[in-house]
Amino acid sequence: MTPSRVLITGATGFIGSRVTGALASGDGSPPRLALRLLVHRSRPELPGADRVEVRRGSLSDPASLHGLCDGVDTVLHLAAQIGGGPEQCRAVNDTGTAALLAEAERSGTVRRFVQLGTTAVYRDGAHRGAAEGELPLGPASPTSIARLAGEERVLAAGGLVLRPHLVYGRGDAWVVPAVARFMNRLPHWVDGGRARMSVIGVHDLARVIAALALRPSLPRGQVLHAARPEPVTGKELFTATARAIGLPLPAGEVSYAEALAWAGTERDPGWRRCLSLLTVDHWYDSSRLWRLLDAPPERAFADDFAADADWYRARLAGISGPTRTVSGARSAG
Repeated sequence: MTPSRVLITGATGFIGSRVTGALASGDGSPPRLALRLLVHRSRPELPGADRVEVRRGSLSDPASLHGLCDGVDTVLHLAAQIGGGPEQCRAVNDTGTAALLAEAERSGTVRRFVQLGTTAVYRDGAHRGAAEGELPLGPASPTSIARLAGEERVLAAGGLVLRPHLVYGRGDAWVVPAVARFMNRLPHWVDGGRARMSVIGVHDLARVIAALALRPSLPRGQVLHAARPEPVTGKELFTATARAIGLPLPAGEVSYAEALAWAGTERDPGWRRCLSLLTVDHWYDSSRLWRLLDAPPERAFADDFAADADWYRARLAGISGPTRTVSGARSAG
């Protein structure tokens, strides 16, 4: 069954705006496809406006969701509260997801429910090519704890959860800015930059979600990792970032233990997590997703990343290069 009406939450966000734009433009979607967007701020400017219906409401206000899913075949739940306190995160990511699922069930028309999740729900550590279901769960932050609770509700209801790891591209406020700050703080390769990590460009992730929305059928009650088929190394990611925004590359090498105790980080509660994400293996088997869609990314990582280099350069123009005065860094060879 090809959907005729798709509801999108988070339609104005980093990823959701790309998905909405792809489906609203009619690129690859059937002529009868209609979109309904849940927004609580400004109406998005989109092509194909005659196919788009905007509903005002908020996941943190369950009463505002009444009737939202009436006449909807497919729900793309792309909204999430990132940051904030535990109560705020629960209100959107957990309780809000529960309210949306209740509306979907009440409507009697929703047949497919896709949620954008996160690999941050896994217990931190070295993750090397794990398939879905192989890693222990253990989210650490209020955001991730609440997102896991929401994911579990979706899975129990027979929905599909996508879990990307690092998402880059125009609009990215997290990944590449964090890499740039890291390089400024610690201007050396950690263990040679050999750690591998799963990444995906926002354009490819949006294309994946839009394609799932248009499939006649979807896996039920399952998780799919959403990443480029092959991981990239820390050296590749850091090099692409340095080239995009004009930062010098790291020089020399320190161990993970030395980086963990780096001067000035002892009072930073997020340093250990950042160091782990950017210098320890975090890559996931996403082959099930690509077998399902049979449409892998068209460009190599370096080319795909470089496509948004101008945007990153403008956004991160205030980040200056690191001062290389620290002694004891080993040659990277």
